[in-house]
Amino acid sequence: MIEGKRIPSSRGAKSVMENMSKFKESNTLKKLSKLEKDRMERRRRNAEVKAEKEEISRLNQDTPHWELLAMITQYRNTITLSPLSYNDFIEDHLITVAVRKRPLNKFDLVKKEIDIITIPNKNQLIVHEPKYKVDLTKYLDNHVFTFDYTFNETCSNQIVYKYTAQPLIQTIFEGGYATCFAYGQTGSGKTYLMSGCPKNLKEKGIYALTASDIFKEANSEKYDDLKLEISCSFFEIYVKKVSDLLNGKQTLKLLEDGKQQVQVVGLTERTVSSVDEVLHLIKIGNEERASGQTSANVNSSRSHAVFQICLRSKLNPKKIHGKFSLIDLAGNERGADTFFSSKTTKMEGSEINQSLLNLKECIRALGRKGAHLPFRGSKLTQVLRDSFIGANNKTCMIAMVSPGVSSCENTLNTLRYADRVKELGGSEVQGSKSLDHDLHMETNSAVRSSHSLNAYSSMKSFDKQSKDRLEDKIINAHKDIVKKLQKSAKEAEDLLNSSKNDVEKYSLNWNMLIDDVVTSLNKAKM
Repeated sequence: MIEGKRIPSSRGAKSVMENMSKFKESNTLKKLSKLEKDRMERRRRNAEVKAEKEEISRLNQDTPHWELLAMITQYRNTITLSPLSYNDFIEDHLITVAVRKRPLNKFDLVKKEIDIITIPNKNQLIVHEPKYKVDLTKYLDNHVFTFDYTFNETCSNQIVYKYTAQPLIQTIFEGGYATCFAYGQTGSGKTYLMSGCPKNLKEKGIYALTASDIFKEANSEKYDDLKLEISCSFFEIYVKKVSDLLNGKQTLKLLEDGKQQVQVVGLTERTVSSVDEVLHLIKIGNEERASGQTSANVNSSRSHAVFQICLRSKLNPKKIHGKFSLIDLAGNERGADTFFSSKTTKMEGSEINQSLLNLKECIRALGRKGAHLPFRGSKLTQVLRDSFIGANNKTCMIAMVSPGVSSCENTLNTLRYADRVKELGGSEVQGSKSLDHDLHMETNSAVRSSHSLNAYSSMKSFDKQSKDRLEDKIINAHKDIVKKLQKSAKEAEDLLNSSKNDVEKYSLNWNMLIDDVVTSLNKAKM
């Protein structure tokens, strides 16, 4: 004992250490045992999942995309479908942009394609793009687009016509120019939409349906005094060559007259008196039209076909009373076509893409009255110059998309192009002036000599209401440009990931994106 304290013996200390060691060892063994048990359980579950997947894969060996199909089906079960019907209201727009999804055809079924496009309602379309996470897990990237009208695979040509081209017919009888474009990758159904089905005469195309309604309207009592005469012309634009499809593909020249109107010199224009005569001219022209082989279609139209129906009064036959231009655009996927690459096909693709870019610029100018019209950028826009100017002109674009998973990239490119067209020029026809126009009229005299935001503080004539409306306008514009930049950033990231192996398409889409962002930023300036 030392000062009343008892010192533990060495035997006791050793016993305590042994007990602690056994306790630690016991806990370690328990943890190792638990880890081993969890590992075995995970392996068992993974083996069950793998066996289940192998069994499902064996049962679905005829459907290589069964996992993707299951995810899309699961997504569709979470939404309510209310597609466009024949009795829905027809809206009046200066520029109408619609999208039509074709059904899977026999070639798609042979390739075991699945439908990756969902149309939930009459204005929206969803593309289910298959993607992989870092751990190679499959997932869906659902791209949502909004347009004036979206047509699913059950919609006939008659329904598409009712909401797109038919509302434009009244325009040409009122002295205006109407234009209808069919746009999309080759094999998406553009020619079927415009010309109809040759094996089923009941399924008429936009050409025949438009001609029928024009004849019906021209023969009505309302226009008896005008004594209207109807004539048609049909020509194609292939690369930089314009050819007459009703005259053995004779080469035509585009020249400007003294009034700076573009004239197609030597174009055959035939007077018609019935729909059957119009269909006969279309048949002749389609047989002459340039075509080629692509990865999507063995007989793809490689030219822009322009069919024009002109109204002239017999009282003044030299003056055009109205004109309806129906354009079947060439397929836009050539940049991604790697199966049939040659100097000719590359040249075709370059010219097609250039003309489509310029067409977008001209539609933008149509939406922004008074804007510069860059119609000299391509032969197509030169020919259609008179359709882009004038106060009573209207345009509709029908974007055609293929539903197959192998067409996903081309489908997204088509929809993004159509989305930019509507975003750039999709202003509605309104009877009253817009809020922006009213605000401009109120503030015009006060800001006439000022070009900066600092000038607003010195405007003594501004009343409180005008100031509040101006502040709201600035804030809303700021919010819109933030959303636009976020959307463009995502598109740029998608473009970087999807177009690395195709320099031509990458360059085209990148230039379109930059142009779109610059335009939005310029609009946002105060």
